[in-house]
Amino acid sequence: MPSPVYQLSDNYIERLAALDPGAATYMGIAGYDDKMTDFSPAGHAARAELDATTLRTLKTLDTSDPADRLAAGVLREALEMNEADYAANEHLRSIRIIAGDVDSARSVFDLMPTDTASDWETIAGRLSQVPAAFDGMCESWKLGVERGAVAQRRQVLALSEQLATWAGLRGSSGFFNQFVEGAAGVAGAPIERLRSLASEASSALARTSAYLERDYAPQSEDRNGVGPERHALARRRFMGMVVDAQDAYAWGTNEVLRLDAELARVAREIKPGATLDEVRHDLDTDPSKAVHGEDQLRDWLQELMDDAMGFLVDNAHFDIPPVIQRVEAMISPPGGAAAMYYTGPSEDLTRPGRTWYPANGRTMFPKWSEPTTAYHEGVPGHHLQVAIATMNSKSLSRFQRNTFVSGHGEGWALYAERLMDEFGFLENPEYRLGYLYAQAFRAARVVIDIGVHCGFAIPAEFGWHAGEQWTPELMLEFLSARSSSDDEFNKSEINRYLGWPGQAISYKLGERVWLDLRDEAKSQAWFVIRPEEVARPRTRPRKPWAGFAQERDGALLGNDDDFRSWFCPGIHKACIGG
Repeated sequence: MPSPVYQLSDNYIERLAALDPGAATYMGIAGYDDKMTDFSPAGHAARAELDATTLRTLKTLDTSDPADRLAAGVLREALEMNEADYAANEHLRSIRIIAGDVDSARSVFDLMPTDTASDWETIAGRLSQVPAAFDGMCESWKLGVERGAVAQRRQVLALSEQLATWAGLRGSSGFFNQFVEGAAGVAGAPIERLRSLASEASSALARTSAYLERDYAPQSEDRNGVGPERHALARRRFMGMVVDAQDAYAWGTNEVLRLDAELARVAREIKPGATLDEVRHDLDTDPSKAVHGEDQLRDWLQELMDDAMGFLVDNAHFDIPPVIQRVEAMISPPGGAAAMYYTGPSEDLTRPGRTWYPANGRTMFPKWSEPTTAYHEGVPGHHLQVAIATMNSKSLSRFQRNTFVSGHGEGWALYAERLMDEFGFLENPEYRLGYLYAQAFRAARVVIDIGVHCGFAIPAEFGWHAGEQWTPELMLEFLSARSSSDDEFNKSEINRYLGWPGQAISYKLGERVWLDLRDEAKSQAWFVIRPEEVARPRTRPRKPWAGFAQERDGALLGNDDDFRSWFCPGIHKACIGG
């Protein structure tokens, strides 16, 4: 019989699924796929009331048992953060190009099965509610304007453009119109009704796009950052701990300088005498070092992840159950943010974990920068962590299994890239340059995210615009110098940071804590670095100093108290983006 704490945690997830059907689909909870989340003020209020009543009950329960203490701590931190966000009216200005209400309402359709006529009947039920869902968003945003809780103008206009693309106003038929054509070859599917519903949904997106551009944007916030107070709340949300902004800014500055030097060194190794920009240009434009076409890209990414999975399983680096030894490579629909992301498996594991790569009209994809991202999003990154948590029903509450704290999860995924480098998968200098760019890119995000939102001046150590305030233009220039991606991606990233403060810093700062925990764990008896002479035969060479802590009690590193003290998760409602 579950303890009262576990029962409350489990019941909270069940009640949340009913109030937030989109979150239910993301979590893989059956029974709600024909419904849409209510994004109106009334919908937000209902979920806030659930948080408040659950928190009141939680405070009355006995948590003397260690497992109950951990489960209660995780739930309490998430509920308290939800209350703080609600009190700050954050739900009334959730206008951003990724992980906002719009993105959630659109991307939830990516996760729905489409194999049978029954599947398409379910989709039709949800599709019929799309117009009401977007009307509810507009109602919430209008209330936000009345309360003075508005989003940044740059973000508003970017989201308006994103909606116009999905609505079919930018040279394509639009997301929903394309999506429902998948039913054309399914016997018994209600294709004509689906087409009609898709047209109505597209019209709703177009109306929302027009509202944002014509009505909301003139009343939106014209400054770039959200200010120190809102950023402090965001740091706690995404890191699960209190992070001092000045300390993190200084650490990020030093990390950028360290990685700048390492990038230049590896570039010289690839092409002696060439600058870093010249090496990157050569790698980006050489057709012989690229994958051509979306189908080949998907197949190549699948091969990368399958190879990594086989290595980790064959060499017993992790105990990975067969049922989660497959993660699917997918191409994400056009029009969204330009970042690769991961979606986890359903609770019953009938829907696998998936990585989503945004092609966005490109036909040539340079290989050099992609392997490290595949390890981040797939294995041993997000898929390994999320899928194992999903399976771990014996020791984790249902709430714990359906939680995600960005500092914990993204920090792990960035650490996973480092781990694959230690395992020898990035010994190719070109692939290692891609890995270093990924590290430098995340370090640069610590600097520009904290800098723009907290109003910090550009550090003198960079010898570049010293003492000036960060602007979107300077952010783009600074980031592009440390990015392996093209201008379209980097511009999308700047919009992402301005609309999603605090999330971008969680990768590098989270990795820093994982590395600290690993250093501490080395003194513990349960921490094992497998010596070469006792390891299983390898399918790939591995550096002799590589190693990792074995899984223990459902944790991949450290112990439960370590995690509870600084990573207290909040409900994972959307995708995990790189």
